[in-house]
Amino acid sequence: MRVNTLKRVAVAFALALPGAAIATVVAAPAAHADGCYTWNRDLYQGRSGEDVRQLQIRVAGWAAYRDIVQVDGIYGPETAAAVRRFQSAYGLRADGIAGPQTFAKIYDLQDNDCTPKHFSYTELDNGCGKGGWSGGPLSSTATRENAVRTMWKLEALRRSLGDTPLYVNSAFRSIACNQQVGGASDSQHLYGTAADVVSRSRSLCQVAKSARSHGFSGIFGPGYPGHSDHVHVDSRRENNRDRSSNTTTWSAPNCGVS
Repeated sequence: MRVNTLKRVAVAFALALPGAAIATVVAAPAAHADGCYTWNRDLYQGRSGEDVRQLQIRVAGWAAYRDIVQVDGIYGPETAAAVRRFQSAYGLRADGIAGPQTFAKIYDLQDNDCTPKHFSYTELDNGCGKGGWSGGPLSSTATRENAVRTMWKLEALRRSLGDTPLYVNSAFRSIACNQQVGGASDSQHLYGTAADVVSRSRSLCQVAKSARSHGFSGIFGPGYPGHSDHVHVDSRRENNRDRSSNTTTWSAPNCGVS
């Protein structure tokens, strides 16, 4: 249940109380608009801070073709452009300024645990069925944070495909799990930065092609060995904790993605 829903319940309860009690309840500070994170000012180019960083996480999936949104807390041109694409995708005024309407749409998409409404932690945690975020090269907290950014990119990809469901077959894997399934030794799955997805209403090639404009620097799909039945997407270019170079690598030859 969202916090604003709780606020409505509290006010309704207050109306049933004697006059003095009503004054006490109504005079309390207003509840936050959301249970995860609340923005308290408009954001635009030149601004910086934790509120900008939180916004960047949620619009990371609206990067330009073959680009990424740096989650650095600095509202620069790439963040403004991603905000414009987010706004356009949801029928808002596309001015690149994050204000009440933009935040309201994010609140609408966001669950109180900070995940977007169409994806959940349980979909992306340990791929061998044990659950949880431990056993990888990073702390559980860092891995979980990476997974949140992955989910927001998937939410954007889902929207671009007509809001049709995407299903996650595998995401975070512990080192033991990754070895069990034969994953690459430094797989992005180990860091919470990757997901293997399928769609029941869009072709794998449609998914792979669309992923190019949603902040994914790693894409592997049909035509790449071992990826004939799913599309792998990841954020390797942003991962500074792995042993691989920060590059963009796409390969889905049967889809013309390279």
